[in-house]
Amino acid sequence: MILTLDNLTRSFGSLKAVDGVQLQVAPGEALGVIGPNGAGKSTLFNLITGLLKPDAGTIHFDGRDITHAAPRARCIAGIGRSFQIPHPFEKLTVFENLLVAAIHGRRQREAEVVDACGGILERTGLIAFANRPAGTLNLLGRKRLELARALASAPRLLLLDEIAGGLTEAECLELVQLIKDIQKSGVTIVWIEHIVHALVAVVSRLVVLNFGRKIVEGEPRSVMASDEVREIYMGIAA
Repeated sequence: MILTLDNLTRSFGSLKAVDGVQLQVAPGEALGVIGPNGAGKSTLFNLITGLLKPDAGTIHFDGRDITHAAPRARCIAGIGRSFQIPHPFEKLTVFENLLVAAIHGRRQREAEVVDACGGILERTGLIAFANRPAGTLNLLGRKRLELARALASAPRLLLLDEIAGGLTEAECLELVQLIKDIQKSGVTIVWIEHIVHALVAVVSRLVVLNFGRKIVEGEPRSVMASDEVREIYMGIAA
């Protein structure tokens, strides 16, 4: 397994945001994570990337215990992440944003990552905006840049946090195709998303969280059709 979470737990005061989560992700897999607001989804990502420390449990990446590793060490090891709300370096150009991410995540000099960053701009549809200040991009452009910056660190595991939120249907379809292409290149994906139809178009397995606990796990359409998910996630009583 490329990622293994064993009894992962994190509390904020009396609130258990992540409660004993067990999860395994295979190399090359695309896994979806859903749940109502406050279910612990983003906290789970913060634990995996090292922005938060667990109260209990362990995190193994590619067979190595990274439970207490620093965030940058996890990035260098191959864990990349996008954030729900894009926060690019607005005064830097789109290309410069990628350079910063690549130098930080790959531990290489600027001259060694220029070509890779150019390729990522092509791949994410941003090449025409390479010299534009990142702060001038529209929402779709910012979402693409958020994804591009995550890819610039050359991740083997890519964590996507509600990257489709706020997009039009056409923009969402473009994003889905891009994520499919990224997975086909061999990158493992774990994707949190409220736009369920976008998620189901990509992932082969779905996990549902509620009050920090893993409630259901399985094939996406079977999970979405279950009475438990309809009641817990969609608010529809069985």
